[in-house]
Amino acid sequence: MESIVAERGQITLPKAVRDALGLTKGSRLEVNVPGGRIILRKKVEDTISRVRFGDGGDADAPMRKLRGRAPGDPFE
Repeated sequence: MESIVAERGQITLPKAVRDALGLTKGSRLEVNVPGGRIILRKKVEDTISRVRFGDGGDADAPMRKLRGRAPGDPFE
């Protein structure tokens, strides 16, 4: 696989790589440069917080996805 560095130093990770790592918009990566190589790692804290609190930081969001309604939610 190949990526091109854009004018502002940005690269696009191929979709296969993003899918394999579960990367979405806003995912955080750790960047290391040992011996002239670039190593990107998905930050574990980012993954844990998304599982615990969902993308919006709402602790009840995962339960809403599973059960449809969290305690204290207004009836619709």
